[in-house]
Amino acid sequence: MSPALPAPATLAARAGQILSAMEADPEFERLRASCAKYDEDWTSFTGYALLDGWNAATDPATLFPEAVRAMALKAAAYELTGDEHLAELPVAIPVDKMIHALAAQYTVISRMQDRLGVQFVHATDLENIGGWDHGNYTDRAYRAAWGEPNPRYWLGKQETARRKAIAIKRYEPLGIFDGGRRIVPGFALTAESAA
Repeated sequence: MSPALPAPATLAARAGQILSAMEADPEFERLRASCAKYDEDWTSFTGYALLDGWNAATDPATLFPEAVRAMALKAAAYELTGDEHLAELPVAIPVDKMIHALAAQYTVISRMQDRLGVQFVHATDLENIGGWDHGNYTDRAYRAAWGEPNPRYWLGKQETARRKAIAIKRYEPLGIFDGGRRIVPGFALTAESAA
């Protein structure tokens, strides 16, 4: 029998402790700054593009706290259940994109895990992309720990699907298909002549 997730309030209490320890860690500021600089290395056709007026120069300041809170929730879920599948809580797609930036800071995250005695959880193969929604387990635990999630980044299922469809449709005339997973041959070669 596999373990079950604890009550959202139990998860929230431990996640709050983990986040406080993360924020007190001597490398937390480096982690925050590194994630903000990740904009040139990490592009997303259907992640950050879902946000109206996304700006890589200003949005990370308010998106980063959402991502570390989500990571704290996932770490608490893993600690309390020992189950990586359960701990891969669904999060909003823009938050997930910032989590990718966090995970890319591998050496900093590794040292933080060692110092804090927690294991951060993020596995692409276990993610429920677009599975977060208002009122789900992640939302209830987040609210129990920190109040309302920032609505700019925590887009519900319906709004995510709506915005994703718009973004995908806008990319197609440019030769970008399937949300960036397929680009027409010659795109990189002809892009210069189009400028």
